[in-house]
Amino acid sequence: MASAANDAEKGRVENLTGNGGTRGSTDIEEYGPRSGDPVSYQRYPSHIANPGPMGLFSFASTTFILSMYNVGTRGISHPNVVVGMAIFAGGLTQFIAGMWEFPRGNVFGATAFASYGSFWMSYATIFIPGSGIMAAFTNPQELNNAIGIYLISWFMITVFFLLAVLRRNVAFTVLLSALSVALLLLAVAEWNGMEQLQKGGGVFGIITGLIAFYIGVSELLRAESRAVARLPLGLLHT
Repeated sequence: MASAANDAEKGRVENLTGNGGTRGSTDIEEYGPRSGDPVSYQRYPSHIANPGPMGLFSFASTTFILSMYNVGTRGISHPNVVVGMAIFAGGLTQFIAGMWEFPRGNVFGATAFASYGSFWMSYATIFIPGSGIMAAFTNPQELNNAIGIYLISWFMITVFFLLAVLRRNVAFTVLLSALSVALLLLAVAEWNGMEQLQKGGGVFGIITGLIAFYIGVSELLRAESRAVARLPLGLLHT
């Protein structure tokens, strides 16, 4: 069995208080710059496995499917099929991944997964007839304006997440940059009705989904002691 110092999931355990302290030698795990940690280099010890790949795959698949619809793949112009994915994969599964990141001490992962899980569930609710959201708007442009404000709000949140990884992790920086552009283009498309902007947002959404798949595979392989390969994430020293 690999030691804690060599285990990418466990990290290095450091005694912060010494004997007699309230926090023992297994109170906190400290990660180094090459550990795969996107933001913070500290983790609390936990028997919970890394939920990152699950959250990333859920986010990637839902984003990829909706973005394929946005670019009009195979003549599809209605995004309603993505509702199930948005509720259960991009929404519920990703939200659970965020909750599991909390006991591991991953503030960034917990906040990001829980936030985007909530995003997908709330986005799906708009398209559920029983919610009455779309039926409440008699003016289609008013509905588009409302959705545009919704999307621009998530563009702002994504930029805030981007600031956290900008000098730490190349892969997450590219991921969140592409997602920011996608949300911005989709919001503006809702406001002015330009199909080209919607397709542009779809293109950047597809790029976002593919990058998220890459990061998810990288995290999954890192958790395996005999993985067939290792995919770099471009971790930077601080």
